[in-house]
Amino acid sequence: MTQTSTQPARPRRSRLRTFLPLGIAAWLVLEIWLLTLVAGAANGFTVFLLLVAGILLGAAVVKRAGRRAFQNLNQAVQRGGTPSGSEGNGWLMLGGLLLILPGLVSDVLGLILLIPPVQKALGRRAERTFERRLRAAGPGSLGDAFQQARIHRPDGKVVQGEVIRDEPRGDAPQEPRPPLTH
Repeated sequence: MTQTSTQPARPRRSRLRTFLPLGIAAWLVLEIWLLTLVAGAANGFTVFLLLVAGILLGAAVVKRAGRRAFQNLNQAVQRGGTPSGSEGNGWLMLGGLLLILPGLVSDVLGLILLIPPVQKALGRRAERTFERRLRAAGPGSLGDAFQQARIHRPDGKVVQGEVIRDEPRGDAPQEPRPPLTH
């Protein structure tokens, strides 16, 4: 007698989850290889100076971007509105973080992200991509996605449910609860 398993097949891994570790490993190998090439062409002290300069420049860029974001937030709070003028601030922050990472490829990418026309072009592209995906999701699908809950049990079974609301904390003022309708 043979028993057949009634367990559902495992869901397929996304491409990003499959190839991201491989991409990170390839990037690290490329960075190390380039650093050894530069060290062979110049010397180890030059490589060290390049890495320290990248870290210092990246830290200055991140500090400047953070300061600008904080100023925009302060101005918005004083006006009573929402922060504006921070279109390139995220790209500036990412450029600074890439500069802080040790390596030549990340430094070049970080320096490219510091160029304002590149920031604007990337911002427009990201906005178009986000809007296109939002339209493709359809009306109400994002709200439904936030309302559905999945509980993964240790035995592998999935229990689906619906989140009605969060329970109030003990220190928070309690509001009157509306009656449940189902």
